[in-house]
Amino acid sequence: MKALVLAGGTGTRLRPITHTSAKQLLPVANKPVLFYGLEAIAGAGIHDVGLVVGDTAAAIEAAVGDGSGFGIRVTYIRQQAPLGLAHAVLVARDFLEDEDFVMYLGDNFIVGGITALVGEFAATRPDAQIMLTRVPDPSEFGVAQLDQSGQVIGLEEKPRQPKSDLALVGVYMFTPAVHEAVRQLKPSWRGELEITEAIQWLIDNGKAVRSTTITGYWKDTGNVTDMLEVNRLVLETIEPRDDGVVERDCEIIGRVVVEPGAQVSGSRIVGPAIIGAGTKVTGSYIGPYTAIGADCLIDDSEIEYSILLRGASVRGVRRIQASLIGHNAEVTPAPRVPQVHRLVLGDHSKVQISS
Repeated sequence: MKALVLAGGTGTRLRPITHTSAKQLLPVANKPVLFYGLEAIAGAGIHDVGLVVGDTAAAIEAAVGDGSGFGIRVTYIRQQAPLGLAHAVLVARDFLEDEDFVMYLGDNFIVGGITALVGEFAATRPDAQIMLTRVPDPSEFGVAQLDQSGQVIGLEEKPRQPKSDLALVGVYMFTPAVHEAVRQLKPSWRGELEITEAIQWLIDNGKAVRSTTITGYWKDTGNVTDMLEVNRLVLETIEPRDDGVVERDCEIIGRVVVEPGAQVSGSRIVGPAIIGAGTKVTGSYIGPYTAIGADCLIDDSEIEYSILLRGASVRGVRRIQASLIGHNAEVTPAPRVPQVHRLVLGDHSKVQISS
């Protein structure tokens, strides 16, 4: 069995961060979200992985390499444009050959991995197996409709009027039957080849399509709110560790990881939290569910429930909360000029100002 991991999306909902970074490499608890998926695939005993990449191919190849660090073999497959999940299956045809495969969306996060799901598929071997979960706004996802016996009878991608609240989780399993299905497709109203339409073709042509409704945790980390929530969830599982330098004038409460080369002085850190390698924290408060990346500078500031990427600096700011701060970004107090806000913002930025 092989794996096909999709990492070619542009991350429009995470702009401006993703103007310069691959969304699949944005960190959760200081580890790229893509790495969690690759680890789950290796944990399920799958070692031959095709990684579909697009405009951010160079960054992803630099981060993943040949896959040996994850115990897998990676073949990079170029997708010239993000033209849909089924299009990714088309361009990966030579790599997939005639083997069964799991397709995993590189920006998705599933607690507990996929080992049990892969085992179930291998034991029963339907032509397609999909994972479903109940969501409050199904119009944002592919949606499945089941009959009274629980059989899948219909699927639709991001429907304007959803027929159920069952969303497709970003993990699919297929036999080679799916290749005929994707060859029959035409672009949808979104201009993409939809994997939901390919699975519908399998149903309409008498193929076996099964579903598993999961009750565990799943998130599509395509926006800041979900990134912060997944970060919170992962930080809940960390074990405290101090590999840096924490001065005696600090107060460390709960599960806190201080990575090698980090320096903390005159500060209070309440876990779960992680302080990245080479980061300096002075005279500050770091609150729960905060992941500070490598080589950051935090001085005389308060931060909680946030993610800071490598090289970010925050000085003299009270208080930052529920924020995602990009690589080498600088956050400082505004000059004390009444009724004035001075901003330098990238495209698609979102700012909340108390006036």
